[in-house]
Amino acid sequence: MRRSILHDGSGQLTYEIREIVAIAHKIQELGLDITWENIGDPINKGEKLPAWIKDIVVDLVSQDQSYAYNATEGDPEARQFLADLVNKRGGRQITANDIIFFNGLGDAVGKIFGYLKREARIIGPSPAYSTHSSAEAAHSGYKHLTYELDADNNWMPDLEDLENKVKYNDSIAGLLLINPDNPTGAVYPRDVLERMVEIARENRIFIICDEIYANIIYNGAETAALSEVIGDVPGMALRGISKEYPWPGGRCGWIEVFNQEKYPAFKKYIQCLVNAKMLEVSSTSLPQLSIPRVMGDERYQDHLEQRRRKFEKRTNEAYEIFSDFEGVKVVRPQGAFYMTILFEDGVLNENQYLEPARPEIGKLIQENLGDITLDKRFVYNLLGSTGICVVPLSGFCSDKYGFRITMLEADDQVRNQTWYRIGEAIKKYIHSA
Repeated sequence: MRRSILHDGSGQLTYEIREIVAIAHKIQELGLDITWENIGDPINKGEKLPAWIKDIVVDLVSQDQSYAYNATEGDPEARQFLADLVNKRGGRQITANDIIFFNGLGDAVGKIFGYLKREARIIGPSPAYSTHSSAEAAHSGYKHLTYELDADNNWMPDLEDLENKVKYNDSIAGLLLINPDNPTGAVYPRDVLERMVEIARENRIFIICDEIYANIIYNGAETAALSEVIGDVPGMALRGISKEYPWPGGRCGWIEVFNQEKYPAFKKYIQCLVNAKMLEVSSTSLPQLSIPRVMGDERYQDHLEQRRRKFEKRTNEAYEIFSDFEGVKVVRPQGAFYMTILFEDGVLNENQYLEPARPEIGKLIQENLGDITLDKRFVYNLLGSTGICVVPLSGFCSDKYGFRITMLEADDQVRNQTWYRIGEAIKKYIHSA
Protein backbone atom coordinates (compact mmCIF):
# COMPACT_ATOMS: atom_id res chain seq x y z
CA MET A 1 0.00 0.00 0.00
CA ARG A 2 1.20 3.53 -0.66
CA ARG A 3 0.92 4.47 3.04
CA SER A 4 1.70 2.51 6.18
CA ILE A 5 -1.61 1.82 7.92
CA LEU A 6 -0.46 0.00 11.06
CA HIS A 7 -0.40 1.77 14.43
CA ASP A 8 3.16 1.95 15.81
CA GLY A 9 2.09 -0.09 18.81
CA SER A 10 0.26 -2.82 16.92
CA GLY A 11 3.08 -5.30 17.47
CA GLN A 12 2.57 -5.03 21.23
CA LEU A 13 -0.96 -6.45 21.09
CA THR A 14 -0.43 -9.95 22.46
CA TYR A 15 -2.74 -12.09 24.58
CA GLU A 16 -1.11 -15.39 25.44
CA ILE A 17 -4.24 -16.54 27.31
CA ARG A 18 -6.07 -16.93 24.01
CA GLU A 19 -3.17 -17.21 21.55
CA ILE A 20 -2.37 -20.71 22.77
CA VAL A 21 -5.94 -21.69 21.84
CA ALA A 22 -5.05 -21.77 18.14
CA ILE A 23 -2.47 -24.53 18.68
CA ALA A 24 -4.78 -26.33 21.11
CA HIS A 25 -7.53 -26.45 18.49
CA LYS A 26 -5.12 -27.97 15.95
CA ILE A 27 -4.19 -30.62 18.50
CA GLN A 28 -7.87 -31.21 19.18
CA GLU A 29 -8.44 -31.79 15.47
CA LEU A 30 -5.71 -34.45 15.63
CA GLY A 31 -7.80 -36.39 18.13
CA LEU A 32 -6.58 -35.33 21.60
CA ASP A 33 -9.17 -34.02 24.07
CA ILE A 34 -8.24 -30.59 25.48
CA THR A 35 -8.56 -29.59 29.12
CA TRP A 36 -8.92 -25.80 29.03
CA GLU A 37 -7.04 -24.21 31.91
CA ASN A 38 -6.12 -21.04 30.07
CA ILE A 39 -8.98 -18.63 30.67
CA GLY A 40 -11.00 -17.41 33.64
CA ASP A 41 -14.53 -18.26 32.51
CA PRO A 42 -16.42 -19.90 35.42
CA ILE A 43 -19.45 -20.73 33.26
CA ASN A 44 -17.51 -22.76 30.70
CA LYS A 45 -15.91 -24.71 33.56
CA GLY A 46 -19.28 -25.73 34.97
CA GLU A 47 -20.36 -23.09 37.48
CA LYS A 48 -24.12 -22.51 37.59
CA LEU A 49 -25.71 -19.21 38.47
CA PRO A 50 -28.23 -19.43 41.33
CA ALA A 51 -31.80 -19.76 40.09
CA TRP A 52 -32.81 -16.51 41.78
CA ILE A 53 -30.26 -14.51 39.74
CA LYS A 54 -31.51 -16.16 36.55
CA ASP A 55 -35.09 -15.31 37.56
CA ILE A 56 -34.17 -11.63 37.85
CA VAL A 57 -32.57 -11.66 34.40
CA VAL A 58 -35.56 -13.52 32.90
CA ASP A 59 -37.92 -10.90 34.33
CA LEU A 60 -35.77 -8.08 32.90
CA VAL A 61 -35.77 -9.76 29.49
CA SER A 62 -39.55 -9.42 29.46
CA GLN A 63 -39.31 -5.65 29.98
CA ASP A 64 -39.11 -3.40 26.92
CA GLN A 65 -36.55 -1.10 28.54
CA SER A 66 -33.98 -3.92 28.44
CA TYR A 67 -33.89 -3.59 24.65
CA ALA A 68 -33.41 0.18 24.53
CA TYR A 69 -30.32 2.38 24.43
CA ASN A 70 -29.10 3.55 27.79
CA ALA A 71 -27.43 6.78 28.89
CA THR A 72 -23.84 6.99 27.64
CA GLU A 73 -22.40 6.80 31.15
CA GLY A 74 -24.81 4.00 32.08
CA ASP A 75 -28.20 3.34 33.62
CA PRO A 76 -28.92 6.11 36.19
CA GLU A 77 -30.38 3.74 38.81
CA ALA A 78 -27.45 1.33 38.52
CA ARG A 79 -24.93 4.19 38.75
CA GLN A 80 -26.58 5.59 41.86
CA PHE A 81 -26.74 2.13 43.43
CA LEU A 82 -23.01 1.56 42.83
CA ALA A 83 -22.08 5.02 44.09
CA ASP A 84 -24.02 4.28 47.28
CA LEU A 85 -22.08 1.01 47.70
CA VAL A 86 -18.79 2.91 47.41
CA ASN A 87 -19.89 5.48 49.97
CA LYS A 88 -20.94 2.79 52.46
CA ARG A 89 -17.33 1.55 52.55
CA GLY A 90 -16.17 4.84 54.01
CA GLY A 91 -13.20 6.70 52.64
CA ARG A 92 -13.53 8.82 49.50
CA GLN A 93 -17.16 9.66 48.71
CA ILE A 94 -18.45 9.83 45.14
CA THR A 95 -21.65 10.52 43.23
CA ALA A 96 -23.41 8.71 40.40
CA ASN A 97 -21.51 11.04 38.04
CA ASP A 98 -18.31 9.21 39.06
CA ILE A 99 -19.58 5.84 37.76
CA ILE A 100 -19.10 5.07 34.05
CA PHE A 101 -20.19 1.81 32.40
CA PHE A 102 -18.37 -0.04 29.62
CA ASN A 103 -18.94 -3.23 27.64
CA GLY A 104 -16.79 -5.23 30.01
CA LEU A 105 -13.49 -4.12 31.49
CA GLY A 106 -11.73 -5.00 28.25
CA ASP A 107 -13.62 -2.11 26.67
CA ALA A 108 -12.73 0.14 29.61
CA VAL A 109 -9.04 -0.80 29.50
CA GLY A 110 -8.86 -0.17 25.76
CA LYS A 111 -10.20 3.34 26.21
CA ILE A 112 -8.25 4.13 29.38
CA PHE A 113 -4.96 3.46 27.63
CA GLY A 114 -6.04 4.39 24.12
CA TYR A 115 -6.93 7.98 25.00
CA LEU A 116 -3.83 8.76 27.01
CA LYS A 117 -1.19 10.96 25.44
CA ARG A 118 1.29 8.58 23.85
CA GLU A 119 4.19 9.87 25.94
CA ALA A 120 2.24 9.32 29.18
CA ARG A 121 3.20 5.89 30.51
CA ILE A 122 1.48 3.66 33.05
CA ILE A 123 3.64 1.41 35.20
CA GLY A 124 2.10 -1.92 36.17
CA PRO A 125 2.99 -5.16 37.97
CA SER A 126 5.10 -8.02 36.65
CA PRO A 127 3.74 -10.64 36.26
CA ALA A 128 1.09 -8.55 34.51
CA TYR A 129 -2.41 -9.34 33.31
CA SER A 130 -2.15 -9.35 29.51
CA THR A 131 -5.08 -7.05 28.77
CA HIS A 132 -3.47 -4.22 30.75
CA SER A 133 0.14 -4.78 29.69
CA SER A 134 -0.66 -5.15 26.00
CA ALA A 135 -2.97 -2.13 25.95
CA GLU A 136 -0.37 0.06 27.66
CA ALA A 137 2.43 -1.13 25.39
CA ALA A 138 0.30 -0.68 22.27
CA HIS A 139 -0.69 2.85 23.29
CA SER A 140 2.93 3.88 23.79
CA GLY A 141 4.58 1.79 21.08
CA TYR A 142 7.13 0.49 23.62
CA LYS A 143 7.44 -2.46 25.96
CA HIS A 144 5.20 -2.19 29.02
CA LEU A 145 6.83 -0.58 32.06
CA THR A 146 6.70 -2.79 35.14
CA TYR A 147 7.54 -3.05 38.82
CA GLU A 148 8.29 -6.44 40.38
CA LEU A 149 5.97 -8.67 42.38
CA ASP A 150 8.08 -10.72 44.81
CA ALA A 151 7.34 -14.46 44.85
CA ASP A 152 9.47 -14.77 48.00
CA ASN A 153 7.15 -12.32 49.74
CA ASN A 154 3.74 -13.76 48.81
CA TRP A 155 3.83 -11.93 45.46
CA MET A 156 3.72 -8.55 47.17
CA PRO A 157 4.82 -5.47 45.18
CA ASP A 158 8.48 -4.58 45.55
CA LEU A 159 7.79 -1.08 46.83
CA GLU A 160 11.40 0.04 46.62
CA ASP A 161 11.53 -1.03 42.97
CA LEU A 162 8.25 0.77 42.30
CA GLU A 163 9.28 3.96 44.08
CA ASN A 164 12.62 4.21 42.27
CA LYS A 165 11.13 3.59 38.84
CA VAL A 166 8.40 6.17 39.34
CA LYS A 167 10.78 8.73 40.86
CA TYR A 168 13.39 8.51 38.12
CA ASN A 169 11.16 8.14 35.06
CA ASP A 170 9.11 11.29 34.57
CA SER A 171 7.25 9.77 31.62
CA ILE A 172 5.26 7.73 34.13
CA ALA A 173 1.86 9.38 34.56
CA GLY A 174 -0.03 6.57 36.27
CA LEU A 175 0.31 3.52 38.51
CA LEU A 176 -1.61 0.30 37.84
CA LEU A 177 -2.32 -2.34 40.45
CA ILE A 178 -4.55 -5.42 40.42
CA ASN A 179 -6.07 -6.39 43.77
CA PRO A 180 -6.72 -9.31 44.14
CA ASP A 181 -4.06 -10.05 41.58
CA ASN A 182 -4.25 -12.01 38.35
CA PRO A 183 -2.24 -14.22 37.72
CA THR A 184 -0.75 -14.70 41.21
CA GLY A 185 -3.82 -14.69 43.50
CA ALA A 186 -2.10 -12.22 45.84
CA VAL A 187 -4.16 -9.83 47.97
CA TYR A 188 -2.54 -6.58 49.11
CA PRO A 189 -2.83 -5.56 52.79
CA ARG A 190 -4.04 -2.08 53.55
CA ASP A 191 -0.59 -0.78 54.51
CA VAL A 192 0.83 -1.84 51.13
CA LEU A 193 -2.00 -0.07 49.33
CA GLU A 194 -1.50 3.05 51.44
CA ARG A 195 2.20 3.14 50.56
CA MET A 196 1.40 2.77 46.84
CA VAL A 197 -1.05 5.66 47.12
CA GLU A 198 1.62 7.70 48.89
CA ILE A 199 4.08 7.01 46.05
CA ALA A 200 1.44 8.26 43.61
CA ARG A 201 0.82 11.36 45.71
CA GLU A 202 4.52 12.17 46.08
CA ASN A 203 5.08 11.93 42.34
CA ARG A 204 1.78 13.55 41.25
CA ILE A 205 0.53 10.58 39.20
CA PHE A 206 -2.87 8.91 39.10
CA ILE A 207 -3.87 5.37 40.07
CA ILE A 208 -5.72 2.62 38.20
CA CYS A 209 -6.82 -0.24 40.44
CA ASP A 210 -8.37 -3.34 38.84
CA GLU A 211 -10.77 -4.70 41.48
CA ILE A 212 -12.69 -7.18 39.33
CA TYR A 213 -12.00 -9.90 41.96
CA ALA A 214 -12.74 -7.69 44.97
CA ASN A 215 -15.40 -10.05 46.33
CA ILE A 216 -13.32 -13.22 45.90
CA ILE A 217 -10.96 -13.01 48.91
CA TYR A 218 -10.23 -15.86 51.33
CA ASN A 219 -7.60 -17.64 53.47
CA GLY A 220 -7.79 -14.89 56.08
CA ALA A 221 -6.66 -12.10 53.75
CA GLU A 222 -7.57 -8.53 54.62
CA THR A 223 -7.40 -5.63 52.20
CA ALA A 224 -9.11 -2.35 51.34
CA ALA A 225 -10.87 -0.97 48.31
CA LEU A 226 -9.13 1.87 46.49
CA SER A 227 -11.89 4.21 47.65
CA GLU A 228 -10.87 3.57 51.26
CA VAL A 229 -7.20 4.53 50.84
CA ILE A 230 -6.95 6.90 47.87
CA GLY A 231 -7.48 10.11 49.82
CA ASP A 232 -6.98 13.12 47.54
CA VAL A 233 -5.07 11.28 44.77
CA PRO A 234 -6.78 11.11 41.35
CA GLY A 235 -7.66 7.60 40.29
CA MET A 236 -10.16 4.99 39.24
CA ALA A 237 -11.20 1.51 40.33
CA LEU A 238 -12.32 -1.04 37.73
CA ARG A 239 -15.14 -3.45 38.62
CA GLY A 240 -17.69 -5.67 36.91
CA ILE A 241 -20.04 -8.64 37.09
CA SER A 242 -18.13 -11.09 34.87
CA LYS A 243 -16.32 -12.87 37.71
CA GLU A 244 -18.83 -12.10 40.43
CA TYR A 245 -22.34 -13.24 39.40
CA PRO A 246 -20.57 -14.68 37.32
CA TRP A 247 -21.75 -13.39 33.92
CA PRO A 248 -18.67 -13.00 31.68
CA GLY A 249 -20.76 -13.04 28.51
CA GLY A 250 -22.77 -10.05 29.76
CA ARG A 251 -19.75 -7.80 29.02
CA CYS A 252 -20.59 -5.36 31.79
CA GLY A 253 -17.98 -3.43 33.71
CA TRP A 254 -17.62 0.04 35.16
CA ILE A 255 -15.08 2.43 36.60
CA GLU A 256 -15.37 4.32 39.87
CA VAL A 257 -13.63 7.67 39.45
CA PHE A 258 -12.07 9.49 42.40
CA ASN A 259 -11.12 13.15 42.79
CA GLN A 260 -11.84 14.22 39.23
CA GLU A 261 -13.28 17.51 40.50
CA LYS A 262 -9.98 18.34 42.23
CA TYR A 263 -7.74 17.92 39.19
CA PRO A 264 -8.82 19.74 35.99
CA ALA A 265 -6.47 17.75 33.72
CA PHE A 266 -7.72 14.46 35.16
CA LYS A 267 -11.34 15.58 34.78
CA LYS A 268 -10.72 16.40 31.11
CA TYR A 269 -9.22 12.95 30.64
CA ILE A 270 -12.26 11.28 32.22
CA GLN A 271 -14.55 13.40 30.02
CA CYS A 272 -12.56 12.16 27.02
CA LEU A 273 -13.40 8.58 28.03
CA VAL A 274 -17.07 9.51 28.24
CA ASN A 275 -16.91 11.19 24.84
CA ALA A 276 -15.30 8.09 23.37
CA LYS A 277 -18.12 6.02 24.84
CA MET A 278 -20.61 8.48 23.39
CA LEU A 279 -19.46 7.56 19.89
CA GLU A 280 -20.79 4.07 20.63
CA VAL A 281 -23.98 5.61 22.10
CA SER A 282 -24.00 3.42 25.23
CA SER A 283 -23.06 0.10 26.80
CA THR A 284 -25.37 -2.92 26.86
CA SER A 285 -28.50 -2.22 28.89
CA LEU A 286 -29.69 -5.60 30.24
CA PRO A 287 -26.79 -6.46 32.58
CA GLN A 288 -26.72 -2.90 33.94
CA LEU A 289 -30.41 -3.09 34.81
CA SER A 290 -29.80 -6.29 36.75
CA ILE A 291 -27.23 -4.79 39.12
CA PRO A 292 -29.48 -3.05 41.70
CA ARG A 293 -31.80 -6.07 41.79
CA VAL A 294 -29.09 -8.73 42.06
CA MET A 295 -26.56 -6.96 44.27
CA GLY A 296 -29.33 -5.41 46.35
CA ASP A 297 -30.97 -8.77 47.02
CA GLU A 298 -30.64 -10.11 50.56
CA ARG A 299 -29.34 -13.40 49.13
CA TYR A 300 -26.39 -11.83 47.36
CA GLN A 301 -23.96 -11.68 50.28
CA ASP A 302 -24.57 -15.35 51.04
CA HIS A 303 -23.94 -16.10 47.34
CA LEU A 304 -20.58 -14.29 47.55
CA GLU A 305 -19.63 -16.07 50.78
CA GLN A 306 -20.36 -19.51 49.31
CA ARG A 307 -18.13 -18.72 46.34
CA ARG A 308 -15.35 -17.48 48.63
CA ARG A 309 -15.44 -20.75 50.59
CA LYS A 310 -15.47 -22.76 47.38
CA PHE A 311 -12.38 -21.09 45.91
CA GLU A 312 -10.59 -21.17 49.26
CA LYS A 313 -11.05 -24.95 49.37
CA ARG A 314 -9.86 -25.41 45.81
CA THR A 315 -6.79 -23.20 46.11
CA ASN A 316 -5.71 -24.96 49.29
CA GLU A 317 -6.09 -28.32 47.57
CA ALA A 318 -4.00 -27.09 44.63
CA TYR A 319 -1.37 -25.66 46.96
CA GLU A 320 -1.00 -28.98 48.82
CA ILE A 321 -0.74 -30.95 45.56
CA PHE A 322 1.86 -28.78 43.83
CA SER A 323 3.90 -28.26 47.00
CA ASP A 324 4.84 -31.95 46.84
CA PHE A 325 6.49 -31.71 43.42
CA GLU A 326 10.18 -30.87 43.13
CA GLY A 327 11.43 -28.13 40.83
CA VAL A 328 8.54 -25.74 41.36
CA LYS A 329 7.50 -23.15 43.89
CA VAL A 330 3.93 -22.20 44.77
CA VAL A 331 2.50 -19.40 46.90
CA ARG A 332 -0.88 -20.02 48.51
CA PRO A 333 -3.40 -17.69 46.80
CA GLN A 334 -5.60 -15.43 48.88
CA GLY A 335 -7.93 -14.11 46.19
CA ALA A 336 -9.27 -14.44 42.64
CA PHE A 337 -9.29 -17.98 41.19
CA TYR A 338 -5.79 -18.52 39.84
CA MET A 339 -2.49 -19.93 41.01
CA THR A 340 0.95 -19.33 39.56
CA ILE A 341 3.32 -22.32 39.50
CA LEU A 342 6.88 -20.97 39.42
CA PHE A 343 9.80 -23.06 38.18
CA GLU A 344 12.88 -22.91 40.36
CA ASP A 345 15.94 -21.23 38.82
CA GLY A 346 17.95 -23.45 36.51
CA VAL A 347 15.38 -26.25 36.35
CA LEU A 348 14.39 -25.74 32.70
CA ASN A 349 16.51 -26.20 29.60
CA GLU A 350 16.01 -26.55 25.83
CA ASN A 351 16.61 -30.31 25.76
CA GLN A 352 13.64 -31.31 27.90
CA TYR A 353 10.56 -32.84 26.37
CA LEU A 354 7.38 -34.84 26.99
CA GLU A 355 6.33 -37.74 24.82
CA PRO A 356 3.52 -36.48 22.56
CA ALA A 357 0.17 -38.26 22.61
CA ARG A 358 0.50 -38.99 18.87
CA PRO A 359 3.34 -38.65 16.35
CA GLU A 360 1.46 -36.05 14.30
CA ILE A 361 0.90 -34.00 17.46
CA GLY A 362 4.62 -34.22 18.19
CA LYS A 363 5.38 -32.87 14.74
CA LEU A 364 3.02 -29.92 15.33
CA ILE A 365 4.63 -29.14 18.67
CA GLN A 366 8.14 -29.28 17.18
CA GLU A 367 7.09 -26.82 14.48
CA ASN A 368 6.19 -24.30 17.21
CA LEU A 369 9.27 -24.75 19.43
CA GLY A 370 11.28 -22.04 17.75
CA ASP A 371 12.59 -18.96 19.50
CA ILE A 372 10.35 -19.18 22.55
CA THR A 373 10.87 -18.96 26.31
CA LEU A 374 11.67 -22.06 28.35
CA ASP A 375 8.36 -22.02 30.21
CA LYS A 376 6.46 -21.75 26.93
CA ARG A 377 8.38 -24.83 25.72
CA PHE A 378 7.08 -26.69 28.76
CA VAL A 379 3.52 -25.46 28.18
CA TYR A 380 3.57 -26.63 24.55
CA ASN A 381 5.01 -30.01 25.55
CA LEU A 382 2.36 -30.34 28.26
CA LEU A 383 -0.35 -29.54 25.73
CA GLY A 384 0.92 -32.04 23.17
CA SER A 385 1.38 -34.80 25.73
CA THR A 386 -1.68 -34.44 27.99
CA GLY A 387 -4.04 -32.03 26.22
CA ILE A 388 -3.91 -29.69 29.23
CA CYS A 389 -3.84 -26.05 28.13
CA VAL A 390 -2.23 -23.62 30.59
CA VAL A 391 -0.61 -20.21 30.11
CA PRO A 392 3.15 -19.60 30.44
CA LEU A 393 4.14 -17.00 33.01
CA SER A 394 6.35 -15.30 30.42
CA GLY A 395 3.08 -14.50 28.62
CA PHE A 396 2.23 -12.26 31.57
CA CYS A 397 5.03 -9.78 30.85
CA SER A 398 7.37 -11.58 33.22
CA ASP A 399 10.99 -12.71 33.00
CA LYS A 400 10.24 -15.48 35.51
CA TYR A 401 9.42 -18.98 34.25
CA GLY A 402 6.23 -20.72 35.26
CA PHE A 403 2.59 -21.04 34.30
CA ARG A 404 -0.90 -20.16 35.52
CA ILE A 405 -3.72 -22.56 36.33
CA THR A 406 -7.33 -21.81 37.28
CA MET A 407 -9.49 -23.01 40.17
CA LEU A 408 -12.60 -23.12 38.02
CA GLU A 409 -13.28 -26.74 37.10
CA ALA A 410 -16.56 -27.60 38.85
CA ASP A 411 -16.03 -31.37 38.83
CA ASP A 412 -13.91 -32.17 41.89
CA GLN A 413 -12.52 -35.40 40.45
CA VAL A 414 -11.61 -33.86 37.08
CA ARG A 415 -10.03 -30.85 38.77
CA ASN A 416 -7.80 -32.85 41.09
CA GLN A 417 -6.85 -35.32 38.34
CA THR A 418 -5.84 -32.39 36.14
CA TRP A 419 -3.54 -31.00 38.83
CA TYR A 420 -1.93 -34.37 39.51
CA ARG A 421 -1.44 -34.91 35.76
CA ILE A 422 0.30 -31.54 35.50
CA GLY A 423 2.49 -32.42 38.49
CA GLU A 424 3.50 -35.76 37.01
CA ALA A 425 4.23 -34.04 33.69
CA ILE A 426 6.52 -31.57 35.51
CA LYS A 427 8.39 -34.48 37.10
CA LYS A 428 8.86 -36.25 33.75
CA TYR A 429 9.82 -33.05 31.95
CA ILE A 430 12.46 -32.00 34.48
CA HIS A 431 14.14 -35.43 34.37
CA SER A 432 13.82 -35.92 30.60
CA ALA A 433 17.22 -34.44 29.77
